[in-house]
Amino acid sequence: MGAGPSDLRPAAGCPGPLGRPVAACGMSRLLGGTLERVCKAVLLLCLLHFLVAVILYFDVYAQHLAFFSRFSTRGPVHALHPAASSSTNCSRPNATAPSSGLPEAPSARPGPTAPILPPCPDSPPGLVGRLLIEFTSPMPLERVQRENPSVLLGGRYAPPDCTPAQTVAVIIPFRHREHHLRYWLHYLHPILRRQRLRYGIYVINQHGEDTFNRAKLLNVGFLEALKEDASYDCFIFSDVDLVPMDDRNLYRCGDQPRHFAIAMDKFGFRLPYAGYFGGVSGLSKAQFLRINGFPNEYWGWGGEDDDIFNRISLTGMKISRPDIRIGRYRMIKHDRDKHNEPNPQRFTKIQNTKLTMKRDGIGSVRYQVLEVSRQPLFTNITVDIGRPPSWPPRG
Repeated sequence: MGAGPSDLRPAAGCPGPLGRPVAACGMSRLLGGTLERVCKAVLLLCLLHFLVAVILYFDVYAQHLAFFSRFSTRGPVHALHPAASSSTNCSRPNATAPSSGLPEAPSARPGPTAPILPPCPDSPPGLVGRLLIEFTSPMPLERVQRENPSVLLGGRYAPPDCTPAQTVAVIIPFRHREHHLRYWLHYLHPILRRQRLRYGIYVINQHGEDTFNRAKLLNVGFLEALKEDASYDCFIFSDVDLVPMDDRNLYRCGDQPRHFAIAMDKFGFRLPYAGYFGGVSGLSKAQFLRINGFPNEYWGWGGEDDDIFNRISLTGMKISRPDIRIGRYRMIKHDRDKHNEPNPQRFTKIQNTKLTMKRDGIGSVRYQVLEVSRQPLFTNITVDIGRPPSWPPRG
């Protein structure tokens, strides 16, 4: 049978075959299918992004869990101080203690990284200026030790908050002056600390009762201090009975040899003569070697400091001094030591410095170290420096 008129009609919602609405209906179906596919793709991408986020989350969580679990099996003290733990992994030979993730310092010495300190100021801010110096109060060594808790064994000290430009060795020629030494330590340690010095104190004790030889003991002190610490580059040579009255008199070395004790009370706080270089002086390592150190042949009192002055002048250097108001010193009064009588040949020797300085000095010193004792406030070095030659009779 043929189709009736009703069978030839378009579907509901679409116009007849001769009208434009038929094309519009097909286009709308095409767009609807495309939009459906785009939505499915976006949904798939969102699902993939969610899965990646979940995987990353659990991975980071596992790492954090593993990190903190390393500390959960240790006590709190071991976590802060891993080097204090003595436990080791014994599951295999030569095992080491498990790492805590923190840098572990060796138990016998400080950690490998120390804080970098700024340079110490040229003008230390804590200086007092003029000091009251007296020698009447009793001065037991225990008191001096209590007053200086930051001084290390052997009389070593370094500022905790800055780095000094020099390392200073203070050399004291010594014999039978324990009473004077206690006063010297009582005053000088606080002064040197306020001056922000890195320093060590060396008492060079002459053994026996033969004639005293100050300059030779100073040569010994120079050599022995360098044996202990090769970084010493400034040497202060001080008599044990001289105490500075002003801490602005800085115990440092400069471009020229330094004379510190320029105004002693026994000289009326004046320089006794232009060439005087006694009491307390300072030379750098290079300056000391340039003059071949100090003479070894001045046995007894006097002459060696004038010989040193000649050596400095003959090598083209000049003496530097502080202001006379700052370079004031008090001397502990005492009788002249036994076996330190005036040297009868000192004036002749002083006149011949130019002839003797190359052969008599740091390169020719001979001695024997008998004992090195590191005390809480100083290092005592007892030495045998021999005997003086026999002098021809005078007259």
